[in-house]
Amino acid sequence: MPIDLFLVSVVRVLVEVAGYALLGQGVLALLAGNKRYANLFYQVLQMVTRPVIKGVRSMTPKVVMDAHVPFLAFFLLFWVWIALAFAKRALCAMHGLQC
Repeated sequence: MPIDLFLVSVVRVLVEVAGYALLGQGVLALLAGNKRYANLFYQVLQMVTRPVIKGVRSMTPKVVMDAHVPFLAFFLLFWVWIALAFAKRALCAMHGLQC
């Protein structure tokens, strides 16, 4: 496997993990309500998603409410994941691989 294809695959997996963690955090927030902050699994998911949330918060204007930042982070991760899928497809074609 060429190194560029490997790097795109690794970044894509990291984006998937962060996206699934955000999705799980949202589901737990709906199920647990206000008691979600005491939930151990919610806290673990919060630790996983904290870098993504902080990164998106730094990119968004202050007008955007903090409650909306996780939604923006999820949609940003989704589009990055799509872009990485196209990049992986192009790299596979460039190297003559069937991925």
